[in-house]
Amino acid sequence: MSVIAFVPARIGSKGIPKKNIKSFCGKPLIYWVLSNLEISNVDKIIVATDSNEIVNIVNSFLFSKVEIFKRSIENAQDTSSTESVMLEYLNTSNLLGNDIFMLVQATSPFTTSKQFNAGIDKLRNYDSVISGCISKRFRWDLQGNALNYDIYNRPRRQDFAGELIENGAFYISYVNYIKSSKNRVSGNIGVYVMPEETIIEIDEPRDWVIAENIMSKFLLINKKIDFTKIKLFLSDVDGVLTDGGMYYAEDGNEFKRFSTHDGMGFKILQKKGVKVGIITSENVELNKKRAKKLGLDFDFHGVVDKLQIVEELCKEKNICLSEVAYVGDDINCYNLLSNVGFAACPSNAINKIKNIPNIILLNKSGGEGVVREFIDKILLNEL
Repeated sequence: MSVIAFVPARIGSKGIPKKNIKSFCGKPLIYWVLSNLEISNVDKIIVATDSNEIVNIVNSFLFSKVEIFKRSIENAQDTSSTESVMLEYLNTSNLLGNDIFMLVQATSPFTTSKQFNAGIDKLRNYDSVISGCISKRFRWDLQGNALNYDIYNRPRRQDFAGELIENGAFYISYVNYIKSSKNRVSGNIGVYVMPEETIIEIDEPRDWVIAENIMSKFLLINKKIDFTKIKLFLSDVDGVLTDGGMYYAEDGNEFKRFSTHDGMGFKILQKKGVKVGIITSENVELNKKRAKKLGLDFDFHGVVDKLQIVEELCKEKNICLSEVAYVGDDINCYNLLSNVGFAACPSNAINKIKNIPNIILLNKSGGEGVVREFIDKILLNEL
């Protein structure tokens, strides 16, 4: 028996254009459900899309469980039902009737891996499971009739049981039930109850604002990173320690602008016992002079394969890649950033870098003290 997560993601949203890949708390919206599904108990994640742009962004995450299903144009219209694309996939797949199929919506970014797992576990006692939350709102119809409480005995909110509302996070069933009913859920249906804030589904611009505020202020704030494990701190040069510009005087001499705040950050880390250095694809004297002035522990210049160099250094110094922090901004930093324990990038890094799973997106741009910004975050852990 396999567990399949199915994430529809078309490009043609009208309420919020390209919402599935629009930046939400620093990541494309679809990243949040995919990252939690990746560490859940599902065996495979299917992203059903009509867009090469979405395909490229999803593939840039490098999740091991994710596969792309190119849905037909007919099933990617405003009038197309979710069931239509589900059945399109099921009718072309080799899934068995008793395989578990979980429909997941990218517009519900709060859902965690634990909640996905709990929903799957709940299916043991039911034919299908939906997710929902308790809403303690008093409802009326347009004729002035109270629908869910006695107006002459208005309950206090804490005494009001409320109503169970679908929150759209996930719908789980078996393949044979979906095929026979042509519906996402059927039969004996169980409900997995989630926190009240998960009632928000991002369909309109106001939903986006509310959801992003909830995520950033109440959910992400608890995801502390243990920087105390860092033993080696490395940075790229152009576009990180500098603004990436190439400046030339009339005599042809090149010059660059470095931030003194970054330099002081390196020295502070060294005093804390962390080894520091730079690794750059450029092989120019200016970078070498800057490294010498800062008194770095390591400086690598003219590097083609940054990951290979750092792997060799780690082996030599008996350090794990998981104990390395690195700041980079462009494609030549991608492999190294994807493998170190602590990856960060400037706010003006290219999108492929920003979309690396779990990368720390810093507020400053290259050359503006972005390395010091990252170092200050590390220092808050009192190394």
